[in-house]
Amino acid sequence: MIVKQLLIPERRRTLPRQGFSWIDRRFVREFAPALSQEALLLYFFLAAVSDKDGLSFYQPLTLAGRLRLSEAKIVNARNELIDRDLIAVQLPLTQVLALPAPRVERGDAQSLGDVLNAVAMAARPRSQA
Repeated sequence: MIVKQLLIPERRRTLPRQGFSWIDRRFVREFAPALSQEALLLYFFLAAVSDKDGLSFYQPLTLAGRLRLSEAKIVNARNELIDRDLIAVQLPLTQVLALPAPRVERGDAQSLGDVLNAVAMAARPRSQA
């Protein structure tokens, strides 16, 4: 008998803040455009069949039959999802993970001092010429 256990407990999925599905809208905006068609299909399938913790028991051969893809394409898609930190696999279990935290590009960040200076400059009365 297979014992179900979270592979990465701190990444247990919860309902997204917006919307009502198990597919977080952030996934659609930030992750889906960079995925292959096979990886996208596999992710949606795993999200649909997983339990409340994101766990499923589907094996590559079964997934290949369900998704009408070769087993090699399933393995490649699975590896792509693992590389993007979207799923964890420890056969026979696959866990759809909570999305990774958003990355902030260093060039986009401003210090609090810069923000306050900009506000102060905008609030200064303009001198008359």
